Amino acid sequence: MTTLLLIRHGEVTGINPPTFRGRQDLALTEKGLRQADLTRDFVRQHWSLDKIFCSPLSRCVRTANTLGAPFRLEANPHAGLIDIDYGGWGGMHVADVEQRWPREARLWKVAPHRFRIPGGESIQEVAARTTDALATILESHPQQTVAVVTHDSVIRVLLCHVAGLPLSSYWLFQPSPCGVSVVHVEDGFTMQGVNSTGHLASA
Repeated sequence: MTTLLLIRHGEVTGINPPTFRGRQDLALTEKGLRQADLTRDFVRQHWSLDKIFCSPLSRCVRTANTLGAPFRLEANPHAGLIDIDYGGWGGMHVADVEQRWPREARLWKVAPHRFRIPGGESIQEVAARTTDALATILESHPQQTVAVVTHDSVIRVLLCHVAGLPLSSYWLFQPSPCGVSVVHVEDGFTMQGVNSTGHLASA
């Protein structure tokens, strides 16, 4: 059996008030660094990591290297795990997008599977590249414990994938910074926990 840990990166600027961060390369805040440290300790208490993969954006690389340190593992950036491309909305406050494009912003919230962000990706495209990345990772590391540090959009589509849910369920999941989801992989997927955050209480 392979154990898969899906972990969102630590806090960055632009989470509150929310912006369409996407592929902006943002550093972890002080709180985000603390969250990464607490998640490192949580992971070390419960698992022994064999490999750690991440999005190539620095907020994920920094979080992944923090998590891997006790196991003498360095992060392995994978292009397929990068955040969604928000196109023309990238870097904008959500409130500004809702004001300028009310119809499109509403469709993104109520039917993301039927909408392509202007100039950006659809979640079908995100799902195609991220599930391909996941399949490659799992095939290469059977019977191991593997962490994947990535973004909330990627974790949403991967959780839909492992749960057998359609992409219309995208907003069902709300990954928190440094939240940990656990999936066991054998003949299929078994979800053991989604977005565990109890270890972050002191952050």
